[in-house]
Amino acid sequence: MAHGIPSQGKVTITVDEYSSNPTQAFTHYNINQSRFQPPHVHMVDPIPYDTPKPTGHTRFVCVSDTHSRTDGIQMPYGDVLLHMGDFTELGLPSEVKKFNDWLGSLPYEFKVVIAGNHELTFDKDFMAELVKQDYYRFPSVSKLKPEDFDNVQSLLTNCVYLQDSDVTVKGFRIYGTPWTPWFNGWGFNLPRGQSLLDKWNQVPEGIDILMTHCPPLGFRDWVPKELQRVGCVELLNTVQRRVRPKLHAFGGIHEGYGIMTDGYTTYINASTCTVSFQPTNPPIVFDLPNPQSS
Repeated sequence: MAHGIPSQGKVTITVDEYSSNPTQAFTHYNINQSRFQPPHVHMVDPIPYDTPKPTGHTRFVCVSDTHSRTDGIQMPYGDVLLHMGDFTELGLPSEVKKFNDWLGSLPYEFKVVIAGNHELTFDKDFMAELVKQDYYRFPSVSKLKPEDFDNVQSLLTNCVYLQDSDVTVKGFRIYGTPWTPWFNGWGFNLPRGQSLLDKWNQVPEGIDILMTHCPPLGFRDWVPKELQRVGCVELLNTVQRRVRPKLHAFGGIHEGYGIMTDGYTTYINASTCTVSFQPTNPPIVFDLPNPQSS
């Protein structure tokens, strides 16, 4: 695929033959297609907070996986806050309210938020199944009455909440989706392959910024303890071959914090918490040139 050239015509993404084994997929595409090799693919240093914002740009502040540990986070100057999910431990209404209060204390002009696998109450199907089980994996969540969480999204009054939906902010079209490859049966978990691809297929073309909770394959998705890649192959193919956003921001894998580029899209894993759930990874700022008004 030529870099920097938007794809021509309608591109259809199909389930990858290595879909169920991301580590094998990474090795295969790296060897056979140099898909993750320099010069196109490389690490990017974060912008220091005191760097002046270039004229005609919007500054995005990216955080993720704050897990109800926002108290000590030093938030930098910016225009738009993006939070890529796991803002609570379990999605309890009290945690959501605390997070919403924190959002309300921040000075950004716009705040855009998606859920992650820890926002259990935001996943209606998950909650319906949880209540049916004889034993409860999440006692504090399973004790909730339906009226406590039926409309839990409405507690987020200080942001725009996206769930398989998009919003235009300062001329940028932003799409947000919470789904992740199945992992220990948390919220918004789907099997790799067609189930996840069906969600990625809902992402429209013409998106400037894609917010997901999980990483795409090969970009900040390495889990050292398991010696495995855990990113989604279908998500990578959707981003690189069909949607081509300027920015793909995500979290989910605390070990993967950092920035990369493929020469066209910038990939930011903004996980605030480390693998030991310490909220010590600084927010990442990213400047994008303002869209030309047509």
